[in-house]
Amino acid sequence: MLILLPPSEGKTAPDAGPALDLGSLWEPDRLTGARRTVMAELAALSAGSEAARVLGLGPRSADDAALNLVLEQAPCAPAYALYTGVLFDAAQMSLLGSSADTREVLRHEVIVFSGLWGAVRATDLLPDHRLSMGVSLPDAGRLASFWKPVLAPVLTKAADGVVVDCRSGVYSPAWQPGPGAQGQLVRVRVVSRRPDGSHAVVSHHAKHTRGLLAGALVRARATSGLPADADVEDVLALAAQIEGVRDGWLGEPDSRGRRDLTLVV
Repeated sequence: MLILLPPSEGKTAPDAGPALDLGSLWEPDRLTGARRTVMAELAALSAGSEAARVLGLGPRSADDAALNLVLEQAPCAPAYALYTGVLFDAAQMSLLGSSADTREVLRHEVIVFSGLWGAVRATDLLPDHRLSMGVSLPDAGRLASFWKPVLAPVLTKAADGVVVDCRSGVYSPAWQPGPGAQGQLVRVRVVSRRPDGSHAVVSHHAKHTRGLLAGALVRARATSGLPADADVEDVLALAAQIEGVRDGWLGEPDSRGRRDLTLVV
């Protein structure tokens, strides 16, 4: 099983820690070259006057572009501790990382997508930084498009079972399974029920619910409550037990074998 997560804009920068080691990140043989390309272009951009505008930083966060100038000297923390947005908080990622059993699941089965690193394990050590997958760099272009051909062979090989996709927005296009892929992608969709019985897609609460699901999956895998060869029905059954989920169902597979797991909150 793989669990795919987006990163978060919210981060807790470590006060101390080891420096960045690109060779220790997920799939270094295939991804280090692309990571160095993005790092170099990001540093050049972040040193200039257009950094805040291109990176989408507001007046209060404009100075954060300077973080991108010291990526190889800044202290690092595991991705599960660095990212502290709604999804990561709901999953209680820092708590999961404090236990050996759940930390092993984070290491082997949880992949976090990133505009800067492409994709990393939840246990990979990263410095604080500012770069969304939706940014377009002058040479690399839109990062989702830049990373797509780089990540395709890596993720396609790794995704040989159920892949629970908790990504959204600009991170989803960076990798999707191609025709004939071995794994089955389950896209988590969160909706609320209107008074007339119809459903409306929710945004902020969707992150929270996806985080609850991600945390529940990691705990279940660590305690053998969910086998390594779990199928999509097992994921649905676990999702139905999440606090605040009132209903849920699986859609039919599309031409690529992808299915939507819709959760009603």
